[in-house]
Amino acid sequence: MSVPARILDVMNNTLLFDLGKLAWVITTAELSRGGFSPKAIASLVHGGELISLDRGVYIPTEVAGRLKLLPGGEVLIRAAAALATAGPGAVISHYTAAQLHGLDLLDASPQVTITRPPDQGSRSGKTGVHVYAARLPASHVGSRLAIPVTTVARTVVDLARSLEFRDGVVVADSALHKQLATKGRLQQVLTELPRSRGVQRAAQVIEFSDGRSESALESIARVVFRDCGLPAPDLQVQLGGDEVAARVDFYWWQFRTVVEVDGAMKYDDRHAAMRQLRRDTRLRHAGFEVEHFNWQEITQTPDKVAATIRVAFRRGLERGGTRLPAS
Repeated sequence: MSVPARILDVMNNTLLFDLGKLAWVITTAELSRGGFSPKAIASLVHGGELISLDRGVYIPTEVAGRLKLLPGGEVLIRAAAALATAGPGAVISHYTAAQLHGLDLLDASPQVTITRPPDQGSRSGKTGVHVYAARLPASHVGSRLAIPVTTVARTVVDLARSLEFRDGVVVADSALHKQLATKGRLQQVLTELPRSRGVQRAAQVIEFSDGRSESALESIARVVFRDCGLPAPDLQVQLGGDEVAARVDFYWWQFRTVVEVDGAMKYDDRHAAMRQLRRDTRLRHAGFEVEHFNWQEITQTPDKVAATIRVAFRRGLERGGTRLPAS
């Protein structure tokens, strides 16, 4: 039997999946039980057949190569390494769970974040691992390629409890927009954590969340509008007839005002930029006010953004808007 085949045989025939250990990650103890001496293990690493993920934690190079081809494969490998020695009941959670689920984050922590029962070890994790202590109901835990991970709904609620309001909104909007969770499910998970820290902030995040937000920038913009005292806009509105036909990010019916938020790469394509200019011209000729803001303006000069929108509101009223939303 070849050495790689022998490694895989050891992995298949030892108890590797045990409350947080994974079938494609192997420890020194497990290799030793399979007949590999410390010298042999070192030789396998030196020869490129095993990759050392952490002290005493390895993954076959062939398996690592396949995982890296998957979306989020690097995160999967780091998560597996953290769980391999985290103890019984450990689960990937918070930032790392959000990454595994493909949720949008404003700032992705470089650390692997895990949750384990309060009576299983200390709150301090290894370097590069942040540990939360909590008991997780079975309904709050799922898996990604055999990695135990908090469900999307629990992940959103955990982050909404622990992050700033706008960061929580970005995650919640992303989960709703990608149809990975429903607002009802988020609210249900929240009711199952009645005495947990941050539940009031999480409740506000969930109430404000909206699956029509299609990007992190749109989510942040909605928070900025709220914080600056602007009325809530409608989202993803189709305006005009055949001659105008435009779907816009934000629209205030009562002021006939459109706001678009543009990511840094949105108009790198010259033809796309020209189409946008022509569309804006059609909207303005049809009597709509149109304003554009980028990431820097929304995040760094929100008061100026709000002031510009209020000026557009006044123009919209002068051009036939009404102070009440259209019925």
